Amino acid sequence: MLWTIAMILIILWALGLVSSYTMGGFIHILLVVAIIVVLLNVIQGRRR
Repeated sequence: MLWTIAMILIILWALGLVSSYTMGGFIHILLVVAIIVVLLNVIQGRRR
């Protein structure tokens, strides 16, 4: 589930770079959130 959300956010970010810059800031914030969530998931997975 978490990986799916991260991939969707990354795809939306890539589409935002190609299509327009109107929501560029918002999409970049979503990308940063997605990367943080994935990193936290990887780190927590290694601890278990």
